[in-house]
Amino acid sequence: MKPDILTITLKTGPAFEMVSVKGGEFEMGSEEYGDEKPIHQVALSSFYIGRYPVTQALWQAVMGNNPSRFIGSDRPVERVSWYDAQEFIKALNAQTGKDFSLPTEAQWEYAARGGQQSQGFRYAGSDRLAEVGWFDENSYGETKPAGLKLSNELGLFDMSGNVWEWCQDWYDEKYYARCAEAGVVTDPQGPAKGEYRVMRGGSCFSNADRCRVSTRLNDRPDNRWDFRGFRLALPAQSAG
Repeated sequence: MKPDILTITLKTGPAFEMVSVKGGEFEMGSEEYGDEKPIHQVALSSFYIGRYPVTQALWQAVMGNNPSRFIGSDRPVERVSWYDAQEFIKALNAQTGKDFSLPTEAQWEYAARGGQQSQGFRYAGSDRLAEVGWFDENSYGETKPAGLKLSNELGLFDMSGNVWEWCQDWYDEKYYARCAEAGVVTDPQGPAKGEYRVMRGGSCFSNADRCRVSTRLNDRPDNRWDFRGFRLALPAQSAG
């Protein structure tokens, strides 16, 4: 199915694409690792998510600099902290008049799994990571331009591998257990507070296990590494 794409045009700089994700219920998490347990039911409203991670060209157009180690206009921007991503989003919203944000952890996983079109893959679009992602066995230790591998069921690229992607949520190892006790959780925003923020997707330095759609990582929101980036989310009602 052809993805429903919203193209955002900036006053200066490249246009970028957001993919419509139709809301629905899904089983979030896995039974493989402690902080991915238990599998629990989540219901999400419709939203848009970036077709690609934010590229260096887009970051440069909005922020006027490029903090990345692995330079390339079509490569994901990296060496950005969670706070840096918030500053970028603030500037982008001022320029576009929209309400971009980081995806919540639930939005990210639902989109990576393919939303309502999910085929139940282990990675974002395939059970063979090499088809859809750059990881430690094929990246030669560096990021790659976004979109070179196959997309997932929704037409999203690079959700497994290339760069870890910041999510909006605080991290809590036991958060899933509380969600499971609550029954079906609608549009979860994550814990109310914490010390670390969630990241998803794995990177060009990660092994295959780290690139699964259910893998969770966390770090201090002020840390910057050359394998950390992000992609954008947008409420469906803010798309017009």
